[in-house]
Amino acid sequence: QVQLVESGGGLVQAGGSLRLSCAASGRTDSTAARGWFRQAPGKEREFVGAIRWSGGSRVYADSVKGRFTISRDNGKNTVYLQMNSLKPEDTAVYYCAAGLFFSKSRAEYAYWGQGTQVTVSL
Repeated sequence: QVQLVESGGGLVQAGGSLRLSCAASGRTDSTAARGWFRQAPGKEREFVGAIRWSGGSRVYADSVKGRFTISRDNGKNTVYLQMNSLKPEDTAVYYCAAGLFFSKSRAEYAYWGQGTQVTVSL
């Protein structure tokens, strides 16, 4: 089992920045990728970005490319999502996930955090 705990969400004005963290514990060696997803009220959970744990390859959704950056700290087993130039449409609950494959598909991620709320106001 892998446990994931997100932190760093909050309320920010449009154009501002936030950094989310996702700390992992447990059998993290059984996973090869970390993903970030988000879910706005009344909408499906959607892919935001992912990082391959070994090698650090990254992929992003088109809607956040150039504004969001994923990084990792191997020693702390933690992944970060730096979010800049935030827009009201970025408002959602953000989830961290861990899986065996580096993928944009939420079906490939077996482990999920509890989520952290990000609200972007005008």
